Amino acid sequence: MLVHKEPQRFSGFPMLRSLMEWEPMRELAPLFEKEERELLFVPTFDVKETREAFLVKADLPGVAEKDIEVTISGNRLTVSGKREEEKKEKGDVFYTWERSSGMFTRSFKLPEGIDAERLEAELKEGVLTIVAPKLAGFQPRKVTVKSVIEKVKGALGKEEAKA
Repeated sequence: MLVHKEPQRFSGFPMLRSLMEWEPMRELAPLFEKEERELLFVPTFDVKETREAFLVKADLPGVAEKDIEVTISGNRLTVSGKREEEKKEKGDVFYTWERSSGMFTRSFKLPEGIDAERLEAELKEGVLTIVAPKLAGFQPRKVTVKSVIEKVKGALGKEEAKA
């Protein structure tokens, strides 16, 4: 009895996926000295513009409120802080050490028109939210878009009004 088999096709996707997940610097992390290891904490930020303000959000799990500093100079917003390293007790054995600690600083250049006097920052459930309100004169204004037909009708209406 003959059995017909489909030829197997090579798919590079699993291999590509494994290469994309590989982080060579993470493998070298245990070799770093403590001072260099402190540089590994890099929180993620989102910056969003709304009608009334710019919103900056940062994931800062494990960072205490007292360890965060938010400053604004002109239109440059700077967020600095540190996450303390977990205390190691004598005899503790770590099988995996992936959580990072240390100091961080991020700066963002915001557009002109920020009301620095009303800047607010709040840390809630590990998320820092900064609200940078816009000055009144810098609020967006809606511009009506007219079609060509509306323009022609408007021009004809003006000519009829003259007659």
